[in-house]
Amino acid sequence: MAEEASGKRPLKIVAGADSFGCSLKDALVSHLRSLNIDVEDLGTSSYYSIAADVGRRVSSSSSDGAVETRGLVACGTGVGVAIFANKFPGVFAATCLNPSEAQNARSINNSNVLAVSGMSTAPDSAIEILDTWLNTPFKSPCPASDSKPWPPEIDTFLDNSIKEMPKIGAEEEKQAALGSEEASCTLCCLVKNRKLNPIDIIPGGSMKILRETPTSAIVRFKAGSVEPAHHHTFGHDLVVLEGKKSVWNLTKKARYDLGVGDYLFTPAGDSHRVKYYEDTEFFIKWEGQWDMFFDEELEAAHKAVDQELENGLK
Repeated sequence: MAEEASGKRPLKIVAGADSFGCSLKDALVSHLRSLNIDVEDLGTSSYYSIAADVGRRVSSSSSDGAVETRGLVACGTGVGVAIFANKFPGVFAATCLNPSEAQNARSINNSNVLAVSGMSTAPDSAIEILDTWLNTPFKSPCPASDSKPWPPEIDTFLDNSIKEMPKIGAEEEKQAALGSEEASCTLCCLVKNRKLNPIDIIPGGSMKILRETPTSAIVRFKAGSVEPAHHHTFGHDLVVLEGKKSVWNLTKKARYDLGVGDYLFTPAGDSHRVKYYEDTEFFIKWEGQWDMFFDEELEAAHKAVDQELENGLK
């Protein structure tokens, strides 16, 4: 039966159901195993989760592998599981409520996932539907063809559909994935392939101006670097893109520990000291021309940071 159902290749069925379809699914799984067909039973979950699990496995199986993988899903109506199984490339799930629909689905659509209704289909009827679906080859005579061979023009159309159907949505999905990747890294893309210039007055730092008025830049500091206490004639906003740092606002007597995605605004004139624990990169924006006025020496800054961190451990 398995070889007849799948042509030359051995057949494997991945099965799953929701609570409304689990009894029918169990009966069909027992029937499949009585035919010596390999079954992977994923059990019971919500109709959308279990259908996605089955669809994902069928989609990821090789179409020209040693084993043909198909799916069997069941819910109350058989419709919900078909919808979510079909969200995966190369999956052609069909809800079948009688053998004629199963025969049409295989002959016309090359259905590789059978969806059945636990509320409206009795086990004996479902077994007949399943057997028909298993044993109907693609393009074979079916009720839709008046049980006659398809005419040559339809036969050619069906052959072409097998090549064309998997392409539907594939390019859009690829573009969407690329767009999502770019959108999630907009700030990072600003500095991609740009050379940052060393900040001579602070060891370990480098900066690249991206835009003037309002001015924005990407700034990078090596792990262990310290910015001595300093202030600007402008306020500035920053967002950490990579790494970890602490900012001590000496004017406000506040400490801010920042990681990836954290934001901080420092007002104009506020004296602040910075410690970088990892290689750190951040986006910074301010109004006006860049300036920087130091309020302490670098050596004093290192000592102050070490003291602050030591006190924090006590």
